Amino acid sequence: MPDLKIHWCSPLDSGQQKASDKYNTGALDFAGIVDFAQEADELGIDSLLMGISYHMPDPLPMIGALVRETSRVNFILAYRPGLLPPTLFTQIVNTVSWMSDKRIALNLVAGISPDEQAFYGDFVAHDGRYERTREFLDILHRFWKGESPLSHQGAHYRIEQAQLGLPFKDNERPRIYISGASDIAQQIAVSHSDCWLRYGDTPEGIAAASGNVLEAGCAVGIRMHILARETREEALAAVEQMMQNPDDQHREWVRQFVARCDSEAVKTSFRLAEGAEHDWLSPMLWSGAVAYRGGPALCVVGSYEEVAQYLIEYKKVGVSEFIFSGWPTRDEMRGFCRHVLPRLRALEAQLEQQHA
Repeated sequence: MPDLKIHWCSPLDSGQQKASDKYNTGALDFAGIVDFAQEADELGIDSLLMGISYHMPDPLPMIGALVRETSRVNFILAYRPGLLPPTLFTQIVNTVSWMSDKRIALNLVAGISPDEQAFYGDFVAHDGRYERTREFLDILHRFWKGESPLSHQGAHYRIEQAQLGLPFKDNERPRIYISGASDIAQQIAVSHSDCWLRYGDTPEGIAAASGNVLEAGCAVGIRMHILARETREEALAAVEQMMQNPDDQHREWVRQFVARCDSEAVKTSFRLAEGAEHDWLSPMLWSGAVAYRGGPALCVVGSYEEVAQYLIEYKKVGVSEFIFSGWPTRDEMRGFCRHVLPRLRALEAQLEQQHA
């Protein structure tokens, strides 16, 4: 049973400070992002997720620069089929694989909002976007298997006699993550990816949702937040302090955005949050920030020891990867690596002995 992979979501600057504020947009603090990535590199974080959305800078050029500023940490590129044709996308990923010594992975996201897709001239409905993702990945896999020239005639793409002079380094391919909670997302994750990535839930909820994926041999990963302190009392005090003077205008904006979303993952996370008792889905799982930050904001809260113990419960039901964030995200990453991760590794070693 391999160790849990611990990834972190890269911020848009030196680190998001508070859960209940509006998004910080309008500028790019790239020096802060570089500094964050270099610390993640030093701390031993497996990968940094580079997200994609209209209110964020594009992750592709940032990854191209960050791989030259770091030496070990990997980068998970979140991107949407439909923005770039598959030949060009494969060419870009292959190029980065040589620049970074293969430190690039892919999180292909079909899209969560018809409104946002329309910003980019994309009017394909939910299931159609996933079918396009399947077709996109079919072509990418054929390139990485060395097919040349490559021709394809499908519902979304037509390619004739495509050739790429630069393969993925060592003739390998990137690790692939597929996000989504719908049935079609799970199907594509199983058939075309290495890991099904979803928003958080209780360990019991994750077990119920991921059984078919695990049986098919696909890994399961969770995108969520962490808030860990020396004691539980300190952690709860941090939650309370962070939610003082919330930006209710931003909360209303998020509510309206979610109402127009067609993503099952987004809808599920908000249903979970709305059904939580006093913002707690379980004694360890706090949902109060979801209304301000969306599905990824479901947060494990507790002492260092409690958080490590709770994460082991996810491993017991088959989860093998986490992509975390925090508030402030850089402080949380630092605290997690120094205080939670050693405890988590010790618990994993105990679990391994029990199964030996």
